[in-house]
Amino acid sequence: MELILDIFNYSLAIILICISAVWIFLIKSLIDSVRFTPYLDKFEKKDHVNPKVSIILPARNEEKFIRKCLDSLINQDYINYEIIVIDDSSEDQTGKIILEYAKTNSKIIAVTAQIKPDGWMGKNWACMEGYKKATGELLLFTDADTIHSQKVISLAVSHLLTFNLDALSAIPKLLAIDFWTRITLPMISIFLHSRFSAIRVNDPSKKTAYFFGSFFIIKQKTYQAVGTHEGVKYEIIEDSALGKKVKESGYKMKMVRADDLIEAVWARDKSTLWHALKRLMVPLYLQSKKIAIGSFFAVFFLLFVPFVLLAYSSLFIFQTTSFSIIFGVSIIASMLIYVGAIIEVKKLLHLRLSDALFAPIGGLVVVLGFLSGLLKVNSKVMWRGRKYHMKDHAQNSINI
Repeated sequence: MELILDIFNYSLAIILICISAVWIFLIKSLIDSVRFTPYLDKFEKKDHVNPKVSIILPARNEEKFIRKCLDSLINQDYINYEIIVIDDSSEDQTGKIILEYAKTNSKIIAVTAQIKPDGWMGKNWACMEGYKKATGELLLFTDADTIHSQKVISLAVSHLLTFNLDALSAIPKLLAIDFWTRITLPMISIFLHSRFSAIRVNDPSKKTAYFFGSFFIIKQKTYQAVGTHEGVKYEIIEDSALGKKVKESGYKMKMVRADDLIEAVWARDKSTLWHALKRLMVPLYLQSKKIAIGSFFAVFFLLFVPFVLLAYSSLFIFQTTSFSIIFGVSIIASMLIYVGAIIEVKKLLHLRLSDALFAPIGGLVVVLGFLSGLLKVNSKVMWRGRKYHMKDHAQNSINI
């Protein structure tokens, strides 16, 4: 019996060593992301014209956020732009607020989206409705819960034209309003800044590509060439799918950091956080059930198992050598998780150091959210107050 227990424990120790190795890779990727991701405002500018920019701003039930967003867009130092604000069937005061701003500022064009047709996601349809009113050579897509610095459009246009880009997306400072988002976001962001890093997006030899929905600017002719939002009309993560189409079509795109220039809310409360975690699994599952399930278990082992095995081994640490080995390796694996969380909160997310201390809980929330997404992918998915039945719609927003 003792031999069987030792074999079991040594197997767990091997798993922990593998987990630690993966975390060393992830931490290196995080450090590279901090060091090598270019910034929106750090480049040698070239002289250029000022093409008209059409800002396309979809809004659904955004009465708590849209005023700050519009105020930040109205006060831009760029001279040639329009703001197309689309009320996407809001059930609160969003539509009224949009009309109030349109009456007092000539740059704002208020649009009331028509009823969403079957086969469209809500935001995708609202973006398309806004695009129909756009007259600019450049299209800037943003979200109603995003706040922009006064010079961000000037910088984005200058960056796009200086580097002769077809599209440019900026990584904002992600605002975590509630406790659950603050402790969960670092654990999600670790994978974003490694597997889906800007370094990979900016590398033409890599397939990785996506846009941050809170801020991406694209030439109108490029947007048309890749099929507009109609080409991604039933993608639940439409910004990622659109960015993927741009890169796959051979257009030149770039991702930059702009966390000192743009702020965006990632989740408003624990309910929206939960739905956001669930919807991250949907595109993966609809592409490949096996890989989606495998990815879930990978996240489970990476984010949560080391803490479980640390507690398990601490109870019997003095009984056998195998328990002592598990205890030592689980401490190393757990500390590596904390190192990753600390890098995220201090260097990339600008959260409080104390938020990293809740890494085990944050990891568990991520695991449970992903599990819920897997279990309910064949039922209706809730997003922005609408329910979508996804099982009959292929998703192409995430590269496997």
